[in-house]
Amino acid sequence: PCGTEGWAQDAVPPGAAFVAAASYRGPGNNDTRSNKALPILLWWSGSLFPHFPGDTERIDCPRGSCLVTRSRRAARHRRTKALIFYGTDFRAYEAPLPRLPHQTWALFHEESPMNNYVLSHSPGIRLFNYTATFRRESDYPLTLQWLPGTGYLRASAVPLAEKDAWRRKGYGPVLYMQSHCDVPSDRDRYVRELMKYIQVDSYGKCLHNRELPSERLRDTSTATTEDSEFMTFIARYKFHLALENAICDDYMTEKLWRPMHLGAVPVYRGSPAVRDWMPNNLSIILIDDFDSPQELAKYLDFLDKNGEEYLKYLEYKNLGGIKNQFLLESLERREWGVNDMTLPNYLNGFECFICDKENTRVKEEQEHKKSRGKIPAPRPQIAQFKHMGCPMPTPGFGSVEDLSEGDSWKEMWLQDYWQSLDQGEALTAMIHRNESHQGRFWDYMHEIFLKRTRQH
Repeated sequence: PCGTEGWAQDAVPPGAAFVAAASYRGPGNNDTRSNKALPILLWWSGSLFPHFPGDTERIDCPRGSCLVTRSRRAARHRRTKALIFYGTDFRAYEAPLPRLPHQTWALFHEESPMNNYVLSHSPGIRLFNYTATFRRESDYPLTLQWLPGTGYLRASAVPLAEKDAWRRKGYGPVLYMQSHCDVPSDRDRYVRELMKYIQVDSYGKCLHNRELPSERLRDTSTATTEDSEFMTFIARYKFHLALENAICDDYMTEKLWRPMHLGAVPVYRGSPAVRDWMPNNLSIILIDDFDSPQELAKYLDFLDKNGEEYLKYLEYKNLGGIKNQFLLESLERREWGVNDMTLPNYLNGFECFICDKENTRVKEEQEHKKSRGKIPAPRPQIAQFKHMGCPMPTPGFGSVEDLSEGDSWKEMWLQDYWQSLDQGEALTAMIHRNESHQGRFWDYMHEIFLKRTRQH
């Protein structure tokens, strides 16, 4: 049974029955310490706690064991060595203060940069010691979180003859399926312009111009669960407009990988480094390679009319067609799985990564103490800008100067991006001054605002 000794008992809410559950045991180790001697990791974002059903579990990782909990009652415990935050839920004005010198902060953030632009600025990301983000430079990269493996890419495509028959029935060459409008990448503005030059069938709420053929396909849950009828429908298209909701290196989602799986060539805008991860040199069409939507439309029209040229984009599906060694090695090297019960998921994997780091730190601190300062104390690791570091949003088409004064995208996303910088700076200043009262956050924000106004 896990988490039934020492501090763990305190984690049980008064009157609740303690349930001893099998925890994620990890690969096992030689750690013989009892639970009351282990470092504690606190999931500050409790909704993500990857264990059931207790609030506290013991985990056995490669280098040692830890207790993990979601009970915030552990926040000030001397054995609580790390707090794990979920990026989407992290709010600078709610951060636990004062920040205790014996605790590290770990960030798990696999979602879009738009969910929290605080983390895209140096002051925001440098609040953390360890990171698991979509960026390959993070401590525990989650870059290929939407790609189960090479088999997913190799799945066979709908024959070209069937796609051409689909075209003859009046369907367009290009599919757009998007119901999340008004996003930082401003994708709808680009697609609206592209629609002037080529037929784009748009089934989602954004730029909607065509109805899905059945009620079942119109159910949004069908789209998110990779329902076979839905997949068969979208696989008949030659091209799939795959535009991420925000732009950042290595931020690639199912919008990219799903069309590749189905053999509908992605017309992509998202990670500027996307080519690094592609199965071969000709598997996607990059929007930013074209001077204008009109030029892109011309090229898509050419491929639509020239089957031989079009099929070159699907050669990665053939035996030996995946040539990119970096992609193959990255998939081979990652220790977590996507929809694979034989491997840990990335939440448990990151948790063990933190557990091992903290056990190493505890050991180094003990050696430092024992040596009376002859052995140096461990230096704290600080996350770098490149662990997230996403650029300022730009219009999907045209320049900021071209946009009208009341443009909703400009008012929402540019403001959000720059205000997030102030929030990261405000929280950093509070930590440096050892503030313990969260309510003072807005005073700090006001101070930064005044300072900036004076500079300008």
